[in-house]
Amino acid sequence: MLGEFEYLIISAAAGLGEQAYGATIREKIESTGGRACSIGALYTTIDRLEAKGLIRTWMGDATAERGGRAKRMVEVTPEGVRAATSFYEAVMRVSRGAAWAGNGTPARKRSGV
Repeated sequence: MLGEFEYLIISAAAGLGEQAYGATIREKIESTGGRACSIGALYTTIDRLEAKGLIRTWMGDATAERGGRAKRMVEVTPEGVRAATSFYEAVMRVSRGAAWAGNGTPARKRSGV
């Protein structure tokens, strides 16, 4: 099972497609996920996901806008797609019945709370 941050990275990379590299993944997580994303945590997790076979990375061409530095490009593997799908489905299953899941069923209060 993926962790939440791993899922966010895989999802961001999948959504970005050919534009998926460290900085764009970080920007997507911060802008849509509503959470800070340190570059160190990002690359540590990218390394872990690659070791698990869930993503593939390679060095892209150097670009002038990056001061001549190359981008570390990211692509989600078929195994990564399966893992992200499994995580998403598990979250959806466990969320059934929760008030925030949008199904109109209020969360039950425990007595004494």
